[in-house]
Amino acid sequence: MSLQQLSLAADFPRARYDDWRKLAGDVLKDAPFEKLVGKTYDGLKIDPLYQRASGVAPVVGRPAAAPWQIIQRVDHPDASLANAQALTDLENGATGLALAFAGGNSSYGFGLEPTADAVAKILKDVHLDAGIGIELQIGPQSRMAAIHVAEYVKSKGIDPAACDIRFGLDPLAASAVWGYSPYTWDEIAPAVTGAIKGLAALGFKGPFASADGRVIHDAGGSEVQELAFVLACGVAYLRAIEGAGIPLEQVQGMVYARLSADADQFLTMAKFRAMRLLWARIEQASGLTPKPLFIAADTAWRMLTQRDPYVNMLRATMATFAAGLAGANAITVLPHTLALGLPDPFARRVARNTQLLLLEESNLAKVCDPAAGAGGIETLTRQLCEAAWAVFQESEKAGGAFAALQQNLFQDKVVAARKAREVDVAKRRKVLTGASEFPNLHESETAVLNSTPVALTSYGERKYKFDALSPMRLAEPFEALRDKSDAALKTRGVRPKVLLANLGTPADFTARATFAKSFFEAGGIQAMDSEGFADPAKLAAAFNASGAELACLCSSDKVYADQAEAVSRALQQVGAKHICFAGRPAENEAALRAAGVSYFIFAGVDALEILQAFYRGGANA
Repeated sequence: MSLQQLSLAADFPRARYDDWRKLAGDVLKDAPFEKLVGKTYDGLKIDPLYQRASGVAPVVGRPAAAPWQIIQRVDHPDASLANAQALTDLENGATGLALAFAGGNSSYGFGLEPTADAVAKILKDVHLDAGIGIELQIGPQSRMAAIHVAEYVKSKGIDPAACDIRFGLDPLAASAVWGYSPYTWDEIAPAVTGAIKGLAALGFKGPFASADGRVIHDAGGSEVQELAFVLACGVAYLRAIEGAGIPLEQVQGMVYARLSADADQFLTMAKFRAMRLLWARIEQASGLTPKPLFIAADTAWRMLTQRDPYVNMLRATMATFAAGLAGANAITVLPHTLALGLPDPFARRVARNTQLLLLEESNLAKVCDPAAGAGGIETLTRQLCEAAWAVFQESEKAGGAFAALQQNLFQDKVVAARKAREVDVAKRRKVLTGASEFPNLHESETAVLNSTPVALTSYGERKYKFDALSPMRLAEPFEALRDKSDAALKTRGVRPKVLLANLGTPADFTARATFAKSFFEAGGIQAMDSEGFADPAKLAAAFNASGAELACLCSSDKVYADQAEAVSRALQQVGAKHICFAGRPAENEAALRAAGVSYFIFAGVDALEILQAFYRGGANA
C-alpha cells in the first residue's frame, strides 16, 4: 500500500459526541457540565465542543477567490505629507485608501483637513480610475470633504463611474458619538439624501451612506449591539433615500456597513457572517432580491494598548485573519502605535504587510466562507442573528435609529456590556498582554510622528441631547497607573516598589512570586525579588534595606501556615505601608489581617482596585 492510499484513522473507532461527553463527565466528576460552557457579553452560550453542522450553505460575500481590498489609513493633518503617505502605501501593496478626515468617527484625535485645497493635495498623483478603493471617513464638521472629492474627480476629467469611492455619509453615527444633534432626523434626512442624489447624478456609483457599527464597538458594546445598530442605521438610510424618490432597487447598493474586527477570532467571524444574513433578511422584507452587502472592516480601536504596543501587531493579525475569512470586502488595519500618536512609516508598513502576508502567503481569500458547516461558527452566527434581530426590532418600535438614540436604547445596553467588560479587565479574566498581564517596566519609548491636529469649528447647537457613545480602550485604567509610575521615576528617580517577601525554598515561592511580580508591575509598581527567608527578623531587615513601601508574602500554603503571621507582624513593625498575601486566605484570613495583611491577591481578584488603592494609600508616585 502506498502512503497516499494509507488511511491513518482506519484502525481507530469513529469519534462520537456522546463518547466525548461521557469522558468529560468523568473528568468533571460532581461538577456540572455547564462549568465548561462559556458566555459572550450578550449572554450567548459557547459550548466546549460542537458537531458538524448540516444543511447549511456558505455565506456569500466577496466574489469567489477574490482578495479583499487592502485599505491603508491616511490621516496626517499635513496634506502634503498625507499625500506622500498615500503614494507610498499604494506603491507598496495597498489597494485602497481610507481618508480619515478630522472630526470623523474614527479620527482618534487626528485626521485630514476637510478643505478643497487639502483634498487636491492629498489626492495628487493618485489614479482614482485605476481600481483603487477610496473610503471617506467623515463627520458633520468634515462633511464637505465628500463634495470636495467629487469636485476633484470632475476637475481632473475622470469618469466618476470608473472610480471606486465609498463616500461614508453617516450623521447617525456622528450623533451617537457626540451625544447630541443640532437637528431632528426629519431635518437631517433631506440633507443626506440631497447629497446622495447629487453624487449619483454626477455618475458616482457609490455606495454613499455608511452604517457604522464601529461606534458601538469603540464604546465597549457587544457583537449583538453592533449588528443591531448597523441594521437600524442602514434601514434608516434606505427609507430616507427611497423617500427622496429613488427606486428601492437603486437604493440597494447605496448603503454599506462598517464593522470592527477584534482578536476574538470566532466571534468576529460569526459577526461578519451574521451581518450578511441579517441584511439579506432586510432586503427580502423590502421585496428585493438579496445582493451581497459591502462590508468594510477596521481592526478594533478598543483593543489597542499604549504599553508594549508591539503586541498590537498580533491582535491586528488575528482580527484581520477573522474578518478576511468571514468575507470582509475591505480591511483597514489600525497601525500598532495609533493609541500613542500619529504612526510613523514603520508602523504603517507593518499595517500594510499584515494584510499582504495573509493574502499572498497564507492565501486566505482562496476559499469562500471556509467556516461554513463548522458547528461552533454556525451556531454562533445563528445566535447573533436572532439576538441582533430582536434588538433591531426594539429600535424599530422606538421609532427608528435616531429615536432609539434619543431614548438611550442603544446606549443603556452598551453601558451594561462595557461595565461587564471592564470588570473582567480589572480582574484580569480578560487578559491584555503587556498592560494587565506580562508588563515590561523597562520597555523603550515607541516612535510616533509629531503633528498638530486640525482645528475644526463647532457644529451646531446641542439642541437634542442624549448619552454619548464615546470611544474607549480597555487598557486605559492600567495605563493610567503606569503613567503615575513613570511620573514618579521622572521626579524621584525611582518607581514605587514592592518587596516580594519570599518564604522557604524556591519550590515553595516561585509560582506565587511570579504571579505577584506580574500583578504589581501591571500597575507600575516595581517588584523586587528576594531569597527565601525563614527568619522574620532577617526578612524585616531586607525590607528596610530595599527602600520598598509595600511587601508581598509569597510561598506555599504549608509555609504560610507556619510563618505568615509572624512575618507579617515583623514587616508591620518596620513600617510596611501595605502587606499583601499571594494566595487565597481560606480560614486564616482573620488572623492574617490581625497580623497586618491588607490585601490578598490571587487569580480573579480585582487587581485594578487593589493597585489603585496602593497609590491612594501613599505609594509614592
